[in-house]
Amino acid sequence: MRAGQGRIRPLTVHHLNQLLLVCSLVLLVAVAAVRISSRSGLPSLLVYLGIGVAMGQDGIGDIHFDNAELTQVIGYAALVVILAEGGLGTKWKEIKPALPSATVLALAGVAVSVGVTASAAHYLIDLEWRQALIVGAVVSSTDAAAVFSVLRKIPLPARVTGTLEAESGFNDAPVVILVVSLSTAGPVEHWYMLLGVILLELAIGAAIGLAVGWLGSWGLRHVALPASGLYPIAVMAIAVVAYAAGALAHGSGFLAVYLAAMVMGNARLPHWPATRGFADGLGWMAQIGMFVLLGLLVTPHELGDDIVPALVIGLVLTMVARPLSVMVSLWPFRVPWQEQALMSWAGLRGAVPIILATIPMVEGVEASRRIFNIVFILVVAYTLVQGPTLPWLARKLRLGDGSEAADLGIESAPLERLRGHLLSVAIPEGSKMHGVEVNELRLPPGAAVTLVVRESESFVPLPTTVLQRGDELLVVATDPVRDATERRLRAVSHGGKLAGWLGTDGADR
Repeated sequence: MRAGQGRIRPLTVHHLNQLLLVCSLVLLVAVAAVRISSRSGLPSLLVYLGIGVAMGQDGIGDIHFDNAELTQVIGYAALVVILAEGGLGTKWKEIKPALPSATVLALAGVAVSVGVTASAAHYLIDLEWRQALIVGAVVSSTDAAAVFSVLRKIPLPARVTGTLEAESGFNDAPVVILVVSLSTAGPVEHWYMLLGVILLELAIGAAIGLAVGWLGSWGLRHVALPASGLYPIAVMAIAVVAYAAGALAHGSGFLAVYLAAMVMGNARLPHWPATRGFADGLGWMAQIGMFVLLGLLVTPHELGDDIVPALVIGLVLTMVARPLSVMVSLWPFRVPWQEQALMSWAGLRGAVPIILATIPMVEGVEASRRIFNIVFILVVAYTLVQGPTLPWLARKLRLGDGSEAADLGIESAPLERLRGHLLSVAIPEGSKMHGVEVNELRLPPGAAVTLVVRESESFVPLPTTVLQRGDELLVVATDPVRDATERRLRAVSHGGKLAGWLGTDGADR
């Protein structure tokens, strides 16, 4: 309804039905776009943004939407879900050795990137220093959704994947604090005090995230819920609690939610495959909604004057700032140059920088609309270049690693009254459990393989039954030996029947 035409008409059931129909159609189109993007190699980010632009005021939908504050709120909510999904899928065994380098890259690397990019924005396109620093801070954060979705399709060494995933989960927090501080009215004084605030908020967020994640995983492992479908909801609710608690304590809620989800993701919770599937679907929903909304917010006919400045800043960011930040941050860790080159190119930007670009708009910073347009063009252009070429670069640098066995899928259902657990084990391709006899699993006393499902037929195995890839096993374990049973199954999957003597104990997930 246009302004000045009287009171706003109430929302009727008919209007609600129309709204639900439109939203459902948009969602179906976006889901179909996932398939199109995966077959064409086009990043899904661009497809979703394209849907939003097509629905906007310059597109066929002719929807006029300019509420930056609402976009920021919804974007924050979507980012919480995306970080939670990413944390749940982060394996501790991969991230543990990469934790120091990822932390330095998320802090010192961001500082280097902000400084170089802001200098380019100030001297090359004549932005004022505050505006230039905001641009530098906004685009220095790698996007968790983009990094998680791309890296998990490429068989890279664990150190590279762990570093990039941890960096994308960690660096949102300091960048958000920096952008908010720079966008707040008044001069920015005493930069060292700002650094102290950032470190304090990160420490508070990390402490709350680890605590909530540990308490949540302990509770889910010791309390049998009445329905298996409640476990995924409970996990996501705990992750949101971590964000809210971190934010209310004046800490980094984004770091809290990522760490809480990572703790739960490595705690071997009941009904884990179902939880991962639910979180993955919810993450896709968050990405789709967030990208479509950002596409609606942009006004394409206003972008023309900012194309060249955005490409110039993006070129400096991609070819100078990011490689320099990687080199400076990883120099103490003696990372090979091939891995540094790949991590430099894998600094993927996505919806997070565009969401952060709404902060100066909400705060009323001068030229904030231009900042948003520059960031939007930069993200679209360089995502189109970097995302599809990352697998090619990994092959050229000989960093593809297809030799590692796939992780063993184990779903646990608690049997509270029997004080035991029923483990459902799926043997994947590449698992070294293939060819192992049941008695060679050497499960701890109190655990036994009770059923094998092979090619849609089930049978009770003998001690000499040879397991095959594709088999599904039902393993019953008493409560005291449940963890040891899972560790042993994972050890055999990765190291074969000699895992105990070869040093593979399956302790890490």
